[in-house]
Amino acid sequence: MDTNRATTAFAALSQPLRLDAFRLIVAAGPQGLLAGEIAEAMGSKQNTMSTNLAQLREAGLLVSRREGRGVRYAADLVAVRGLAGFLLDECCGGQPELCAPGRPGELGRMEGYAMTDKKNVLFLCHGNSARSLIAETILNAEAGDRFRAFSAGAEPKSGPHPYTIDLLKTLGHDVSGLRSKSWDEFGLAEAPEMDFVFTVCDKAAGATCPVWPGQPMSAHWGVPDPVGAQGNEAEKRLAFSDAYRMLRNRILAFTALPLAALDSLSLKRELDDIGGMGAEERAT
Repeated sequence: MDTNRATTAFAALSQPLRLDAFRLIVAAGPQGLLAGEIAEAMGSKQNTMSTNLAQLREAGLLVSRREGRGVRYAADLVAVRGLAGFLLDECCGGQPELCAPGRPGELGRMEGYAMTDKKNVLFLCHGNSARSLIAETILNAEAGDRFRAFSAGAEPKSGPHPYTIDLLKTLGHDVSGLRSKSWDEFGLAEAPEMDFVFTVCDKAAGATCPVWPGQPMSAHWGVPDPVGAQGNEAEKRLAFSDAYRMLRNRILAFTALPLAALDSLSLKRELDDIGGMGAEERAT
């Protein structure tokens, strides 16, 4: 964020009512709040609140959309991060985590997981050797400009299944960074905050997961376990190809969703519907 935009943002936040309303909207998360809800919480007349919300929107701090007869406002999280970065990126010689000792992990993320404006997505299965790794790879390849995918398992194997690596290499994917890891790694306070968490096996869906930072949206996208496939080598490798195809279909449906236009309930329904794709395949 440049100085001019930061000055405009700070000017908009200099009035107590707008500052309190903005903090309330940020706390509400990506789904935001209706103008009437904000006015009621602030104890303000709705027309007064609407005028102030419009000023925050014009300053680039809020986004809004018409919802029935009302207007829903949400924080522009890119702008919020930009404003925080304007203040803190150069703090303490480029160590912003030292500027917020009471909030570890909010600005400085786990080593190797830099904070970005992309949506973070975590895929989970039991062993993190096949399905979740495949899903992670597909999403990063298909929509890496908008999403950053991760994967983990409840009881991770020692490494990716050889057939997983063979398949992904054959399809032209980069597998240099793939590793099997515990989902506990992503439940730490300093872990990157997830926007979405998808389980891709029934065992992981039924397990008690860690509490994920950020309260992400979740859904179950169960796919048959290719590691457990029976038969000769060709049949076993075909099971991995089938898992890849089913996961790719779900991921392409997910990346096509108009995320900014969906409220939380509508988005949850869409995610659950995606999980129901190809139910007859999962039953086989």
